[in-house]
Amino acid sequence: MRAGSGSTSTWTYFSTATRYALLEHSRNRLALVLVIFYLPLWISLGHVVITSAEARFLLRATNETITAPGNNISNISGALNAVTLIVGFMMFSVTFTAGRFDHRLAMAGYPRAHLIAAKLAALLIASVLTSAYATAVVCCYWHPRQPWLLGLALATGALTYGGFGVMLGATLRGELAGMLLIIMTSIIDTGLQSPIANPIADNDIVRYLPSYGAMQAAVTAGFRDSFPVFYLLLGPLWFLGAVVVAGIAFHRQTRDRRPALFG
Repeated sequence: MRAGSGSTSTWTYFSTATRYALLEHSRNRLALVLVIFYLPLWISLGHVVITSAEARFLLRATNETITAPGNNISNISGALNAVTLIVGFMMFSVTFTAGRFDHRLAMAGYPRAHLIAAKLAALLIASVLTSAYATAVVCCYWHPRQPWLLGLALATGALTYGGFGVMLGATLRGELAGMLLIIMTSIIDTGLQSPIANPIADNDIVRYLPSYGAMQAAVTAGFRDSFPVFYLLLGPLWFLGAVVVAGIAFHRQTRDRRPALFG
């Protein structure tokens, strides 16, 4: 009975926190507008404006340099830039806005682990839906070899920046600073990896960028038939690091600082 009761309480805590986290996302009208309109606009402009002339891309995932239409590569980098920016912004906004309420819940006895797990569950849902939508838009213009892998690659990039959003929301005190950090990091990250925007995108330094694994996996999905397991795992590693930092910050901010009473 006790085990069942504990299991029920655990699920209740988690499901309740997840429901409210998703509700907060649904109230973020700017994020919804970005998903519905900005994402397809950015991908469409990349396809229409960028030249279709062949561009070279160093695909380390398959140890080769490939040539592909520039607007198709631009579609991939644009889709990755869009999902990382949007999901990162969504998670930062929700974490930052709900920060004080989460602190009060934790101080009142609500399990911290369930609050964090709920945000991660909401992040996973947002990443999957946004990446699936971005993949569908890309497929409106051309046919990647592995559309499902493209969606998976975009989702790993979204998870990475969603983790960054949670981390920044838990550590920063200024909303504008967090938004600017996410925007600039995403632009620099994907821009340096695109051979259209950066003629020396094959420089070794790009291997240390957060969305490097996602970009390599996405390009592989577009033009090759292999499955780059190692590169798909790079994004989740960045995500785990960000979540650990966020968890430590949240624990420190919500610990009981009242002096212990003796006697």
